[in-house]
Amino acid sequence: MTTNPPNLRPDLARATVPETPRDGQPTIGMVSLGCPKALVDSERILTRLRAEGYAISPDYSGAGAVIVNTCGFLDSAKAESLEAIGEALDENGRVIVTGCLGAEPEFITGAHPSVLAVTGPQQYEAVLDAVHAAVPPAPDPFIDLLPAQAVHLTPRHYSYLKISEGCNHKCKFCIIPDMRGRLASRPAYAVMREAERLVEAGVKELLVISQDTSAYGVDLRHAEERGHRAHITDLARDLGSLGAWVRLHYVYPYPHVREVIPLMADGLVLPYLDIPFQHAHPDTLRRMARPAAAEKTLDRIAEWRSICPEITLRSTFIVGYPGETEEEFQTLLDWMDEAQLDRVGCFQYENVDGARSNALPDHVPDEIKQDRWNHFMEKAQGISEAKLAAKVGQRMEVIVDLVEDDAATCRTKADAPEIDGNLFIDEGHETLTVGDIVTVVVDEAGEYDLWGRLV
Repeated sequence: MTTNPPNLRPDLARATVPETPRDGQPTIGMVSLGCPKALVDSERILTRLRAEGYAISPDYSGAGAVIVNTCGFLDSAKAESLEAIGEALDENGRVIVTGCLGAEPEFITGAHPSVLAVTGPQQYEAVLDAVHAAVPPAPDPFIDLLPAQAVHLTPRHYSYLKISEGCNHKCKFCIIPDMRGRLASRPAYAVMREAERLVEAGVKELLVISQDTSAYGVDLRHAEERGHRAHITDLARDLGSLGAWVRLHYVYPYPHVREVIPLMADGLVLPYLDIPFQHAHPDTLRRMARPAAAEKTLDRIAEWRSICPEITLRSTFIVGYPGETEEEFQTLLDWMDEAQLDRVGCFQYENVDGARSNALPDHVPDEIKQDRWNHFMEKAQGISEAKLAAKVGQRMEVIVDLVEDDAATCRTKADAPEIDGNLFIDEGHETLTVGDIVTVVVDEAGEYDLWGRLV
């Protein structure tokens, strides 16, 4: 939809829109906000609707109704969701709301009482019921009741692969368990079946996502079914056998993560870990109720690098958490100097309605949070710039995301789509196509991006 611009949200990939609707075919629009996990939910809803005979409209004017899949994690995300709902109402008038913010229906209807329906996260059947009521299905039995290919909101060469829902942790700043429940892992054979279909359809990169990827299968007691065991190490090995790039996101640094690193060294899984460290000072982590001990993470990072020297580590951090002192913040900066993480994001703490951290004492003033964010990002940028400069002259494989007249935009194995950097090829790129995996030599480096030439 037009409210999903590439430069604003993590679901910025161009939607794959089906063919022009036939005469009389009901149409639905979709605005998908928030994280990749929500994007997978949007794809699932659209796939179900497409199988029932609905066409997917790329704009408001062509849609019989619009589904807005909301984010409700932060107050700023809630505001963005309300704004998107308001725009959809202004442009179309018939709006169905789902997603994380849907867990607070009164909050939505209080701002937008004219929405047709509100459903919470993962309530796929309720969304379909609301669509049926708003735009009755009119399937063509000779066309629409055949098995439909899944609708994807990402380019065809990569796809998110959700392996579980929910989370068992009780981090004080997070309300995800309240919205999405406790950990619920998909059976490993079901994940593999989806992955196999994606690769058969031409997907070159599988991005494994969940709320806590390291805990995958714990709720299933790591059961083995149909030849596949529900454990992150086994799943990573099985996915690596399919021949696509496999990238792991949202991995907590538990001890057993060490078992995955040899798979990276052997080339089965991309040497990339996305780990939400959040902070480094033990007192701050205790106030956050985080499940990992900071004093052990540096040792684990060193161990991972000893097993797989080319590993890329990405993480996110929170500055200005309630009670964070100058000493605690300095500990975080010192930890960054030692950890030398490759890719880093940072958020200024903000209250979230329903989060236990709201009640903590000694909230940090906004101006101090901003100052700490500036210092942190300056530190992270310097580390990134030095690490990328060391790559000049190296040969590496890249995947092509976009080909334009003046350059091709690519990613290395160290770069996840939309959140990390790019490698640009501005000579000899005319023969490239999106999804190609090619070898380049790095010629130039910036703060976050690389430039290279084809070998």
